[in-house]
Amino acid sequence: MESVLNIKLSEKLYHRNPVETELGRKIISQSIELIHELGIEDFTFRKLALYMNTTEAGIYRYFENKYRLLTYLVDWYWSWLEFQISVRTKNLPDPETKIKKLIHLLGTPITDDVNTSYVDEKLLYEVVVREGVKTYLTKNVEEDNKANLFKPYKDLCKRIEAILLDYNSEYKYPRTLASTIIETGHFQSFFSLHLPGLTDLNGGKENTKVIRFLEDLVFSALSKK
Repeated sequence: MESVLNIKLSEKLYHRNPVETELGRKIISQSIELIHELGIEDFTFRKLALYMNTTEAGIYRYFENKYRLLTYLVDWYWSWLEFQISVRTKNLPDPETKIKKLIHLLGTPITDDVNTSYVDEKLLYEVVVREGVKTYLTKNVEEDNKANLFKPYKDLCKRIEAILLDYNSEYKYPRTLASTIIETGHFQSFFSLHLPGLTDLNGGKENTKVIRFLEDLVFSALSKK
């Protein structure tokens, strides 16, 4: 029987927990749509309020600003992805198979999860690929880190780190490799679509090429020399 998804995020991300009310869940679902359409730079709470047919003040009752909202969305995605990796690698027979499944999950564009009615994971994945680094490439990153706002990303990296060490317990850089393959999967997918001069993974099915590249990267790094 598959585990039940129960995502809990830091209370420091919001004024009021959005999942507890209909308006809050609507803010989550429609902010994903609008950020996907506009990008975070052009996205504002005023535009979101018009998009939702609600008040700007009502949105501010949930989130301090658009970057806290973006961090909430990105953290939600990392927690959801960690859950998927946990469930889908749990009963696999050997470490190599687990790594290949992990890479497949990281290198394949996400489809919507019908079990989460207020989140379109396909759109959220695309938001994370384009906007995710903007949650921590900021002047306030140390302060946000002390507030534990990046815990879901760290938890995901620890999950991947454990799978890598299960394959080669002597590997010296498992956490570095874990964060590298997450970001590499996202960046190379983005480059293949928008900056093809920065990647060799152009043409055909980009996700297949990304998966093959990540497998080559990971197994080359983990090989026992």
